[in-house]
Amino acid sequence: MSFRLVTAILACFLVPVAVCAAASDDVGFIYQGFQSSNLSLYGLAKITNNGLLQITNNTKLQTAYAFYPNPINFKKTSNSSAFSFSTQFVFAMVPDVPGATSPGMAFVIAPTRVLARGPSTKFLGLFDETTNGSPKNHVFSVELDTFQEQEFGDINDNHVGIDINSVKSKVSQPASYQANNKNSFDNLTLSSGQQMQLWVEYDGVDRRINVTLAPIVAAKPNTPLLSLSYDLSPILLQTMYVGFSSSTSPIELGIVHFILGWSFKMNGDAQALDLSRLPKLPRFGHKKVSKFFTVGLPLLSLLFLLIVAFGAAYYLRRKWKYAEVLEEWEHAYGPHRFTYKDLYIATKGFTEKELLGEGGFGRVYKGVLPTNRVEVAVKKVSHQARQGIREFIAEIVSLGRLRHRNLVPLLGYCRRKRELLLVYEFMSKGSLDRFLFNQPKRTLNWSERFRVIRGVASGLLYLHEEWEQVVIHRDVKSSNVLLDDELNGRLGDFGLARLYDHGTLPQTTHVAGSLGYLAPEYSRTGRATTRTDVYAFGAFLLEVACGRRPIKHRAVPEENIILVDLVFSCWKAGNILQAVDQKLGTEYVKEEADLVLKLGLLCSHSEPEIRPSMRQVLLYLEGSVALPDLSVLAMGVSAVGLGFGHPAGFEDIKSSFATSTDKSFSYTVEDSILSGGR
Repeated sequence: MSFRLVTAILACFLVPVAVCAAASDDVGFIYQGFQSSNLSLYGLAKITNNGLLQITNNTKLQTAYAFYPNPINFKKTSNSSAFSFSTQFVFAMVPDVPGATSPGMAFVIAPTRVLARGPSTKFLGLFDETTNGSPKNHVFSVELDTFQEQEFGDINDNHVGIDINSVKSKVSQPASYQANNKNSFDNLTLSSGQQMQLWVEYDGVDRRINVTLAPIVAAKPNTPLLSLSYDLSPILLQTMYVGFSSSTSPIELGIVHFILGWSFKMNGDAQALDLSRLPKLPRFGHKKVSKFFTVGLPLLSLLFLLIVAFGAAYYLRRKWKYAEVLEEWEHAYGPHRFTYKDLYIATKGFTEKELLGEGGFGRVYKGVLPTNRVEVAVKKVSHQARQGIREFIAEIVSLGRLRHRNLVPLLGYCRRKRELLLVYEFMSKGSLDRFLFNQPKRTLNWSERFRVIRGVASGLLYLHEEWEQVVIHRDVKSSNVLLDDELNGRLGDFGLARLYDHGTLPQTTHVAGSLGYLAPEYSRTGRATTRTDVYAFGAFLLEVACGRRPIKHRAVPEENIILVDLVFSCWKAGNILQAVDQKLGTEYVKEEADLVLKLGLLCSHSEPEIRPSMRQVLLYLEGSVALPDLSVLAMGVSAVGLGFGHPAGFEDIKSSFATSTDKSFSYTVEDSILSGGR
């Protein structure tokens, strides 16, 4: 038994019970970069596009705070001893210009997430003139200070200090570290722009605070930079917030503070950061000028001659590069038609780096339009035949007028040679099926799934009943439902959509859509209606609630697992909730899950007249109307799949397309232009 273990056991008998009882309060977290983090940010603090936590910028006389969003228990009771804790974070202080100075930053434990109410430039955002030094603050911090304030007794403009209720440090040392193979400390410059590591540890048994600093390339030193014997029990309240605080200088040139990664642990050692996974710092200052441009005027003259010589060839190549199909009748569509040049620039030449995904008939790229900097998704599909293209473009332009919060806006189109490009508004979170099937680290909770379901239902109601024409989507499925920044569901990909006037009957077309979502009567008649969309929505409901695809393919087609059959069997056995996605565990609302599963079966009924309209679906989901008893609707059904599931006629579809690996299929020229998942 080690000496440390013996000491810990003896300590549990000698120190107050609150410290030892803290074993259950072992809150811990780790951020390997801050992309999609839920930190509470105030003032100048923000998360950069590549996942850096940027505390400040060069805005003068401002404060910034970044805190873990939830309060943490630092004591068992308000009068007990403070628990032990430890933290590690990687930071960088990058000057705007060499020699720039500004106040530093601090790791802080405080009772609130916004500290200073008045000007706080020289107080690192921790206090102001009226609160600095007050015992009512209950603030513990470790400052990384790059400005010397004589009135606070700062030792220099490059030091680390332990602060308690005041920026006048209890103890401080110049920034330095002692490598494990040395007997002396090596100096570090906090504002060098280099990445560094800091460890802060408090031993609730020994009442000792250790602060250790090291460059990013070094292991944690055995010898701390600061060590202070101090009982934090009177300082820390029962619940506190942990985070970072900073302020900016009175001038616009200063130091920008970044946090690259952060780990924290109560009653234990903070988990070590994986330095290879941390985001990269941005480039600051001026780029080095290549020697190629400093060799003198003769080389520049030669370069000018080369430009003149190749100018004509470049012009001709550029003209061919951006050539597109533009017929006289398309001039009437005005702003709905994008130039190929703009889309080429937006997607950086349709590079693989900008590829978002691809379906059976097209690839989708992310882009930023050069004219207005709007983010878009550009879908490139084959344009093999001209027959019907004029009518098809007219429908695309009509669909571009759809406006609903749960639909992905179709902004316009472009034609070039044998390609048709459709331009959609970009949805940052991607498709729903990616979250359901391809993101094991991020599972949508039940509340998020139910919100997506209601959103898609609202969008379909708008298409079926509330727009100027009836729109049949014909390809409702999870891969065509995209999520915005707030994880709201938006139905997209209108490539298979068909329009007709209210009060008229839809035209007969060839079957187009995705296996598992096709209504049985659609395969027989070729007529897509609002009820066929409802059938696909039923498959979508089961897909979202169960976390399974409508058809799970096996090596032998006869052994394929049909999701609607599975749910129907669970319902017949009296335990429909058994079909709920196992990744949710028990963390879901049983009444809502029961409603969604039964509504999925009702929408998947083989008889289109029994399926509800989307208006009725939305009333069921909102709880305004009670769902009908499914046992009445299924009366007389003796086998799975006759009342609910795949009825007669579906087997024909399945046998015809069982060998296809595409998610979607289509027969007609105009349908084939855009079928396939986003």
